[in-house]
Amino acid sequence: MFDTIMIIALSALSVALVLLFIRVMIGPSTQDRILALDAIGVLLVGFIGILMILQDTSVFSDIVLVLTILGFVGTLTLSKFLERGVVIDRDD
Repeated sequence: MFDTIMIIALSALSVALVLLFIRVMIGPSTQDRILALDAIGVLLVGFIGILMILQDTSVFSDIVLVLTILGFVGTLTLSKFLERGVVIDRDD
């Protein structure tokens, strides 16, 4: 029963990932695309977490950590770029 629920959850996450990829491709604005990319990162972390539960292993925990850090830094960088137009401030 537990495995069935996990497979249903993986299926729901897969559908959500496909819909988010569509939003990234045809998003009306750059902000929509950035939000969709951030949501894809969060869903991938959940997807890998469910796979770790199903396989009863913690091998992918490093991948989850790196993916989370990259998603956060990437979203922060793109948001700063959209707001100010630069990523690294140079005080010359």
